[in-house]
Amino acid sequence: MPRTIDIHASHINPHHATHTHTHTHTHTHKNTIERMKADCEQSSSVARSFVCWLGASHTLLGLVAASCRACSRSLGRALCRCRRLYLVHCILCDMGDDPLVDDARIKLSIGTKQEGDADGHFTWPRGLAFDHHRGLLLVIDNFNDRVQVFSCDDDGGSFVSKFGEQGTQPGQLQYPFGIAIDHDHDRILITDSANHRVQSWSLSDQSLLSCIGRRGSGDLEFDNPRGIAIDKHHRRIIIVDTHNNRLVFLSSIDLSFLFCIGGKRGSQPGELGIASSIAIDDDRCRIIVADTINHRVQVLSSIDGSFLFEFGSRGNQPGQLKHPQGLCIANQGRIIVADTSNNQLQSFTHEGHHISSFDCGRERPSWVVFDEHRGLIAFSAGHRVHVIGANQWLADTFMASRSSSICSIMDQASSVDDDDDSIGGR
Repeated sequence: MPRTIDIHASHINPHHATHTHTHTHTHTHKNTIERMKADCEQSSSVARSFVCWLGASHTLLGLVAASCRACSRSLGRALCRCRRLYLVHCILCDMGDDPLVDDARIKLSIGTKQEGDADGHFTWPRGLAFDHHRGLLLVIDNFNDRVQVFSCDDDGGSFVSKFGEQGTQPGQLQYPFGIAIDHDHDRILITDSANHRVQSWSLSDQSLLSCIGRRGSGDLEFDNPRGIAIDKHHRRIIIVDTHNNRLVFLSSIDLSFLFCIGGKRGSQPGELGIASSIAIDDDRCRIIVADTINHRVQVLSSIDGSFLFEFGSRGNQPGQLKHPQGLCIANQGRIIVADTSNNQLQSFTHEGHHISSFDCGRERPSWVVFDEHRGLIAFSAGHRVHVIGANQWLADTFMASRSSSICSIMDQASSVDDDDDSIGGR
């Protein structure tokens, strides 16, 4: 099986890079390919990063496929029209063993090792959401600019439907990232990242309901939003406005702007560094954020957004993280993190103490979601989505009932106080 190597865009001086390659680009690119092949053969890691400047007169020898996030979807051997750095992926050599295929804890896998655009195939799947009412799993198919829907009630993960297509008009998508299901309003919410907006579809018939946002940093403006979650207790929708390094709070009633927190990139408590995903711990009134570039998880109050604590640091030891992207809340308040560059999932207590790790082999997990009604854990990695069976990795993921949340108790207490005040006022 072929192996995929990623060459990632990076902030370098294009003029310097272009000058460097002007007279020696053929020799340099041959050396690059040889280094990539050698590294691929010697390393157990699925991918290594290389930086190349692809200017007007340059090409990368051996290039199989390329995608420019700025101006084009698929370039093949052609050059990027906007002459920027872009992501390329080259098919080079053997993949070797695939531990996930033989892992008995995996209930089902959807997709193939290779990218594709047919039904049931993905090109870099990202956000995931369980529709526990219908027994469905919704998958953001990032590079195919669509959402695919699968059944979780059978062991095959059969394809059910899809919606969305590439474009900038309402109902169209460009590199969608996050997804959340709002059962109270019968809708699906999606962060349409490259269009810098949030769109909603009917959960019942998948028709478009609304489209809000544009690029910017003001109210109802976004810059590459990614994660999205619903805070039911406070009737809010919270969006990770990734490149604005902030969290944006909208009303879940009419999607109107409420407030935002953050807005400054940094590594201090409460500051964000290209954050990716978000989850709500309803039982403890907490917002959990994957602070990707800072290699940590931050825990904030869902009442006012104030910083509570953080856990994780850059590294590959248990409890350490490297570019975490997705995360979710499992029962008992356990936090599951897609520890992307360490090729694993990690679970933590609600206090941030490490519990255990789930090895993803050579695949890099990007997103993870938990189905509390079935005890399933789904994660996207490479061009596939895998579902871990109930109680197969973490004990007691399947539980018949849950305890009352702190937020619910506080809401009930507030209601009693209001009644007492109204009685006293008579």
